[in-house]
Amino acid sequence: MELGHIIAFNLTLLASMASPGPALLLALKTTLTSGRMTGIITGLGLGTMATCWTILALLGLEGVFALFPWAYVTLKICGAAYLLYLAFSMWRDAAKPLPQTTTEAPNLGRAFLTGLSVNIANPKAVIFASAVLLVIFPQGLSLAEKATIVLNHLVVEFVVYTGFAMALSTAPARAGYLRLKPWFDRTAALILTALGLRLIFSK
Repeated sequence: MELGHIIAFNLTLLASMASPGPALLLALKTTLTSGRMTGIITGLGLGTMATCWTILALLGLEGVFALFPWAYVTLKICGAAYLLYLAFSMWRDAAKPLPQTTTEAPNLGRAFLTGLSVNIANPKAVIFASAVLLVIFPQGLSLAEKATIVLNHLVVEFVVYTGFAMALSTAPARAGYLRLKPWFDRTAALILTALGLRLIFSK
């Protein structure tokens, strides 16, 4: 494995993270509604689960799904149901004002678990990870090289989501979101609905 392989992996990962999806929408909304630290911890949860999918891809979980299709179908249906639930909740609450900012400490444990659960809800991530790893990296990776890939993935996820939270936690960003909240929430709900339905009906 060479440095060029890691660079190619990171560029692909950044492109994937930047595309509209449940993880990006969750990170954005959480930061704007609950503040910088909650957004950062949510991003850590998202990144941790995404990295776990890469670990599972390196361990060959794609082969397990091929041997036991029902396991993949079960995960896919559960994940789609969760995305549809998130979409329903966002649409329902689109017109509601944000809760007033309080001095209470944010529930960081819940934020981390929410991030985990959203990325658990997409078992296709392991298939994506498997394809990327297969295309970019050479065969016969050592244990140390696999550990390097995993650590690199976690660092990239955490740095990106932390930077995202830092940028969006400003007063102008929050004010802009408040002006467009109903439109943003309903657009996000439609995107999540489309992603959930695509997950159900895709092969």
